Amino acid sequence: SNQLGSIYGHTSVMTGSLLDDHHWHSIIIERHGRNINLTLDRHMQHFRTNGEFDYLDLDYEITFGGMPFSGKPSSNSRKNFKGCMESINYNGNNITDLAKRKKLEPSNVGNLSFSCVEPHTVPVFFNATSYLEVPGRPSQDLFSVSFLFRTWNPNGLLVFSNFADDLGNVEIDINEGKVSVHINVTQVKKNRIDISS
Repeated sequence: SNQLGSIYGHTSVMTGSLLDDHHWHSIIIERHGRNINLTLDRHMQHFRTNGEFDYLDLDYEITFGGMPFSGKPSSNSRKNFKGCMESINYNGNNITDLAKRKKLEPSNVGNLSFSCVEPHTVPVFFNATSYLEVPGRPSQDLFSVSFLFRTWNPNGLLVFSNFADDLGNVEIDINEGKVSVHINVTQVKKNRIDISS
């Protein structure tokens, strides 16, 4: 900004999408005067800050993961980050290592845990003849299923279930690289529903 005039000095830049996928993401911010390089997962975005000053006077604290309740954010978001950060480096200093060894001066780290709980997922590999069968739940009017998958094959059946009393079935498959859901109901006029994405 400029203390003597009305030059607008606020600069905001957004990048990335769907980053809440429980995978590690890398972010690097480099400032050279008013020129900024913002790199997210190896994709660099270059921009120039508004205002007329080439330097930033960081004479207060810099916080990672949010801010104390006494802070006054410029954005509407008041929620601090909930998740894991590692290898926080600021001007060549490894902040996470210094915080763990209680070597930050002044140090006000709040309620931190120096460990990161990883999801306990167990993958399973299917070949062309294998399948995993689990018992259904009779007399339930709710069907809910979720899973992650990866494949190099453009076609394959992911989920199949018959309805009780020969009332039809549900299929979820990959067809030419697209996920399709097929619901077959035997006792109604419009007896087939197809959804693809």
